[in-house]
Amino acid sequence: MINLAHNYAFDPCYGYSFNDLLGVRAPFAPDDFADFWLGRYRKILTYHPQYSLTLNRKFSGFLVYDLSFSSSNGFQINGWLLVPENGIVKRGIVVGHGYGGREQPDFNFGIPNTAFLFPCFRGISRSRCPELPDQPQFHVLHGIDNRDDYVIGGCVEDLWLSVTVLLDLYPKTAGNIGYMGISFGGGIGALALPWDTRIGRGHFNVPTFGNQPLRLSLPTVGSAAAVKSHSLHNDHITETLVYYDAAIASGFARQPGHFALAVFDPVVAPPGQFAIYNAWAGEKSLFVLDAGHFDYPSHAEQEQQLLAKIREFFGELSH
Repeated sequence: MINLAHNYAFDPCYGYSFNDLLGVRAPFAPDDFADFWLGRYRKILTYHPQYSLTLNRKFSGFLVYDLSFSSSNGFQINGWLLVPENGIVKRGIVVGHGYGGREQPDFNFGIPNTAFLFPCFRGISRSRCPELPDQPQFHVLHGIDNRDDYVIGGCVEDLWLSVTVLLDLYPKTAGNIGYMGISFGGGIGALALPWDTRIGRGHFNVPTFGNQPLRLSLPTVGSAAAVKSHSLHNDHITETLVYYDAAIASGFARQPGHFALAVFDPVVAPPGQFAIYNAWAGEKSLFVLDAGHFDYPSHAEQEQQLLAKIREFFGELSH
């Protein structure tokens, strides 16, 4: 365990050694878990999102477009598309965001000949709407009483339709699509990728939604705290959450996965993060962070090391 000074009333390492973390397992899957997700995915493949692009500016070697497309249940998803100024697009990467949303795209990945699509998932940042709360502690509870209505499932569909838009714009990227997501976006990705064979590989940075029973048993200051509080008076929500367990979903994955996981994290408890990695059934690699959702002395150095690993990982998409 790493020893970082903090002011939390609990231990953000949760008493787990690194070996303990590598031993965290996924809960048992419901018999219809795969059917539930494959049914949603197959339905989404029949959907033809109407999208629009408006050139915003040129920046850091990219043409930056404002992007909008229609998603399931009538939600409008907004974000950005970055296209290399040289016009050469050989691969596409969808980039998810944390529960804090995002105010602009990232420009520092340094992966050549790549179009990057940055969707804001429904209800968040550029995709705010009257139907959904945009604060994480309320957003994460929306529709949680019914597995078919839970907002997290809609966010997974937003990701799948982002891939549809990317492939429609750049058909030659078929077989060369990747996904990367952090925290909330990491959890959404882990739920989405096992069913979407169009996505060739995924990077998951401190992903959430792993091992829901364990997640709700541990103190945090993240969205899990809101779900935990809600569950005290609504214990039936476990019937929904079992279908939104990223560790269970990982057991169905076949793509290569690259994971950046923290051993100290007050927002997304490390045991849940590692449950996703441990269960990932595809080829996988691990980069260990001293901490997540927390500033620490080697933060900048580790971020640079991680960025180099991400470039290497996505460079392995076909050329």
